[in-house]
Amino acid sequence: MNSYQIKKLELEDYYKCSNIWDMEKKPKMAKMFYDEIKSGNRITFIYLENNEFIGEGSLIFISNVPDYTITDKRIYLSRMIVKEEYRNRGIGSIIVDYLIDYAKNLGYEEITLGVDTDNLHARHLYEKKGFTTVVYLGEDEYGEYVKLLKKLK
Repeated sequence: MNSYQIKKLELEDYYKCSNIWDMEKKPKMAKMFYDEIKSGNRITFIYLENNEFIGEGSLIFISNVPDYTITDKRIYLSRMIVKEEYRNRGIGSIIVDYLIDYAKNLGYEEITLGVDTDNLHARHLYEKKGFTTVVYLGEDEYGEYVKLLKKLK
């Protein structure tokens, strides 16, 4: 196993996330995430190997989307992604564990996430990590998805 580190993303390094996902293809999403990090509502952690950005995951404190957050009680795990050629090596699992522990240390009782219903790899990972309560099943412009919840206490 390569030695890795997980560190909090600093705003000036945000552009390096384009090594993980194509920011130019999703400029609205890239700008929204940047603005959320800047405002302090999104905290993003980067998984690095040899100082290369390989994966990321974020926590959102307040979401305007129903069910995702409850102030000081429920936090939202957002945008967990691993660079394509590094998938299926346990990196996503490491990032999710890190985010769950971080949320627990902040005192949150619950953590939620959203996942496309047809993303079976991700759903399997999240269920293995305890995200077993379905709080919502629906569709958005990207297709059908489910909101899952895990109790932290």
